Order: sequence, then C-alpha cells, then structure tokens
Amino acid sequence: MALRKIVKIDEELCNGCGRCVIPCAEGVIALVNGKAKVLNEELCDGAGFCLGVCPTGALSIEEREAAPFNAALAKGRPHVTDPRIACFACGVPEVEATLLPVRHRGESVWLCTHCLPRFIHG
Repeated sequence: MALRKIVKIDEELCNGCGRCVIPCAEGVIALVNGKAKVLNEELCDGAGFCLGVCPTGALSIEEREAAPFNAALAKGRPHVTDPRIACFACGVPEVEATLLPVRHRGESVWLCTHCLPRFIHG
C-alpha cells in the first residue's frame, strides 16, 4: 500500500448520469446499480479528468492508502469513445477532436481545443 490520490465518488450526490464514465482514460468508472463506482483502484491514476463533467459535484480526489497504480494493466485497457460527446460550441465529436471538460453557465460541457481560445477570450 502507498499514499496516493484516487477518485472518490459520493453516492449520495451521484445522480447516475454517467458523464464521468467516458472521460476516465483507464475505463475504471462504471455505473453500478444506478451510481458511478471506481471498479478497480489499481487502475485509477487520480488525474481527475472525470471531475469536471460531474453536474452534482459527486466526484473528488482524495489522498489515502491504496494499492499502487498499475500502469501496465491500465495501458492494456481499450479507450472508450462515445459519438454523442461533442464540443458544445462547434459540435465536433470526440472521435475527430480533443475535447476538454469545462463548466459553462452552470453546466458541465465539452469544449474542443479549436474553440478553447474563443471561449477564454470571448
């Protein structure tokens, strides 16, 4: 065991929307009985890409004792894409562009890197 950062999901705040599943590069978050769950802590790198898309604030990063991150096991997992995920500004899907999770006017949305400068600078 080692002290490291892991995604923590507050089940009471989780509404089961599933928005956190796709941003998880390791594919470790899944919906179980209508709630998001970290399925294998060895695969959670604690990067927190899932945090920005949660509309209820149910996800956070906690530092605690856990099994070490297993990079070899994570590397072998397929990345999941969802054609419904697209830039809210221009509509380009994630399979055609790099998308970032952002908060905009109280909503968690996706923004492509092409639209990012306009979003920042107006």
